[in-house]
Amino acid sequence: MALLNLAAFDNTPLQRDPFDFLIAEGVMSDETLDEVNRDYPAIDIPANLKPEDLEYGPSFKQLLDEVDSEEFQAAVESKFGVDLANTTKTITVRRYSEKSDGNIHTDHPSKVMTVLIYFTKEWTQEGGRLRMLRSKTDIEDYVAEAAPVGGTLLAFRRSNKSYHGYKRFKGERRMLQVNWVKSSRLAWYAQQLSRFGTHTGKRLLRVARGY
Repeated sequence: MALLNLAAFDNTPLQRDPFDFLIAEGVMSDETLDEVNRDYPAIDIPANLKPEDLEYGPSFKQLLDEVDSEEFQAAVESKFGVDLANTTKTITVRRYSEKSDGNIHTDHPSKVMTVLIYFTKEWTQEGGRLRMLRSKTDIEDYVAEAAPVGGTLLAFRRSNKSYHGYKRFKGERRMLQVNWVKSSRLAWYAQQLSRFGTHTGKRLLRVARGY
């Protein structure tokens, strides 16, 4: 039996303003969420990690297989009217957020689509709620907000105005991220260089602050 309820994704209206996105709730049942969290990787650092570098149980493995499937990609293509045939899919997993995360950005131009799936059982904090924004300057000027609660799936098409971010939060914030990236060597290297610069900046900031 599938872990992801793709009907919940299909039945969620696509929002066009200020860019193409949707926030689907109930893509996993409470029972499924418990199983996936039981088998979630034991990550102890605030970083996006590749599944092949982690250890996890069978339910999480099944979830990875589902998001890496042709069926899942076809659902995303159909909903957003986008052709992902000539892209490269990347999957990363995260468990912790740090206070340097959440800055407003649009994602690197090499990215075509992004899907985020959340796993945390409850969320009462103001920080850590991903906001779909109208500009790059005001975290309060948002059209929608997604708490990282288990069973919530957020998807958006990258554009020059796909601004998103969240208020500062440090702590556990379980998330799986799927990206479809333009399949050119130049685009891949540009994305890696951008990611390296972001991580290096964060490391230098932590050193300067003494942690």
